[in-house]
Amino acid sequence: MQILVIGLNHKTASIEVREKFAFDNEKLGEALKILKASGLTSENVILSTCNRVEMYAGVKDLDSGIEGIKDFLAGFHNVPKKALEEALFILHGSEAIRHVFRVASGLDSMVLGEPQILGQIKDAFDFSLKNKATGALLNKLMKKTFSVAKRTRTETGIGKGAVNISYAAVELAKKIFDDLSTKTFLLIGAGEMGELAAKHLINNGVKDVIVTNRTYERAEKLAAEFNGRTVRFEEYMQELKHIDIIISAVDVRKHILTKEDIHGVMKARKQKPVYIIDISDPRSIDPEIDKLDNVYRFDIDNLRGIVDVNEEERKKEAQKAENIVTSEVESFLRWQESLSAVPTIVALRDKAEAIRKDELEKTLKKLGPMEEEQIKSIEYLTISIVNKLIHPPTSALKSEDEDKELLIDTVRKLYALEVKKENEEE
Repeated sequence: MQILVIGLNHKTASIEVREKFAFDNEKLGEALKILKASGLTSENVILSTCNRVEMYAGVKDLDSGIEGIKDFLAGFHNVPKKALEEALFILHGSEAIRHVFRVASGLDSMVLGEPQILGQIKDAFDFSLKNKATGALLNKLMKKTFSVAKRTRTETGIGKGAVNISYAAVELAKKIFDDLSTKTFLLIGAGEMGELAAKHLINNGVKDVIVTNRTYERAEKLAAEFNGRTVRFEEYMQELKHIDIIISAVDVRKHILTKEDIHGVMKARKQKPVYIIDISDPRSIDPEIDKLDNVYRFDIDNLRGIVDVNEEERKKEAQKAENIVTSEVESFLRWQESLSAVPTIVALRDKAEAIRKDELEKTLKKLGPMEEEQIKSIEYLTISIVNKLIHPPTSALKSEDEDKELLIDTVRKLYALEVKKENEEE
């Protein structure tokens, strides 16, 4: 059995192409049923995210497995096979294993070290397990994948440091305030970046959320998502004395908050700290605010500088993670290679057991009537002798010997074992 990875991702295909091959849960269940019934593959896990659609499969024959999966993907999604092939990447053996480990560790992501992909792989594996689409090979691969991802995150800094503007804004807030759960947050504007930063703040404990936007209905919709409340755009200034964190994400051509505005607010707040994040472009908050005490203002340029530093640090840590992946690939390959000896070990044990039982039966007939304890003692003796005799060849077959195939052939010849090959029909 060989491990095969076939798919398309953000490196090989545009989002328009990736969307054509995406699987929702309903399609995913149907796809796994079709693959199982077709016999194209023996085991399957399908990973479908916004950035990638990848099939992890166990196949008996590599060439037929590759062509079969291509035909399946093209037919299932009703896309010409040629268009599919232009976007596909195909990996097998050690490179397939390496790819899965790297994906789970965030080394193949658009954002280096991002953690969400590991959860997505776990979900994909769980779905395949529930649909009985996996077996010993992929079960082992997935469990190893999760342990590799854990190693890369605990032994390196691959996931440390914010590497997008919104994350960086929240990381700074956590440094300024010890406890975000007690802080009140105002989102000015309803742009994508502001919404993302707001979600990060809420995920980090902020509970009191106020949203304002020039389009009031949009503000209401966002506030409902955040379990917050809404104020009209022309009235948000009245709220500022209660606000600890401000995110401004509006498209304006003048400053909506000036030094004089915040000076008055700080007097009303009795100089309690305020954290202001200006992710508007152009800037919507007056930079002169920086001259005020206890006011912490950051704009896109400040945050981008933090992101750039963090990205460089992650790149350095990525090499450490790559080294871990390499060692774990070698470990998995050693396990996989040991599987080639399993049929021979099973055949050896079966033959030894058959001989033992046959000879025991003959001996017991010759000895005549005996007590149950005597029979058990003789049987225990035969089992012990057989186990000791087959232990050396069994241990040798399980070892990481470089001449494993020669050893397997030798044991088969010495003991006249008949071993059915993996790709033979039952």
